[in-house]
Amino acid sequence: MEFHGTEVRRKALALARGGARNAEVARTLKVPAGTVGYWLHMERARQGKLPGRHSPLCPRCDGRELDESAYAYLLGLYLGDGHIIQYSAHRVPNLMVVCSDDWPGLMDACEAAMRKVFPDNSVCRVRRTGCHNVKVYSRHLWCLFPQHGRGKKHERPIALEPWQQEIVDGHPWELIRGLLHADGCRITNWTVRLVGGERKRYEYPRYFFANKSQDIVRIYVEALEKVGVEWKATHRTTGVCNVSVARRASVALMDAHIGPKH
Repeated sequence: MEFHGTEVRRKALALARGGARNAEVARTLKVPAGTVGYWLHMERARQGKLPGRHSPLCPRCDGRELDESAYAYLLGLYLGDGHIIQYSAHRVPNLMVVCSDDWPGLMDACEAAMRKVFPDNSVCRVRRTGCHNVKVYSRHLWCLFPQHGRGKKHERPIALEPWQQEIVDGHPWELIRGLLHADGCRITNWTVRLVGGERKRYEYPRYFFANKSQDIVRIYVEALEKVGVEWKATHRTTGVCNVSVARRASVALMDAHIGPKH
């Protein structure tokens, strides 16, 4: 790099310290922009000003403050549609939640929750056919989601840690919202009744949640009971448990706190 001479390098560093961009310095002195970047890097190294390794703090390991409401929602999404994986080419694992393009509001809520729970980490969306994978990268994913393990969730035990249960107890509606956004829906059923000899159509909303993991279903219904929502469960031959909320008062309560996906 000294091919351009010490004087050129000195001028480049002086211009950079004055606020000029690398490209501007390169054009002014007629040297490659990469050479200017290298000179600046070596100068910062000599002065001991290079940034250290990016190492965000963890709520579990370092006692960093945690947005518990956002965490309860993200926990619900993870238990439903999320998984943690570390690719061989990546230095850190990522939490990925698959969000359908039909629900842009849900996708925004997922990304917002990730940014609140991991404020110093990288969050992105990866386009797929009909959906986006919303992802956050962190070395501490396994600290915050100890339910991670080999195999499918319904094939292994899923239990909340005491500290997670405390957060869920404090924010049950956020957990319920996350679980419903992942594996549930709000639909409108209808029926026809005879009233005074005339057939009339009646519509009524209800909420459904379906999952193969009995442990995740248990976590869901325990949260429903905590907020006073009545529910019924049916088991399919496929192994899926379907939890229905149909009573008018309970549906109204769910509408007040959850509502339809959007």
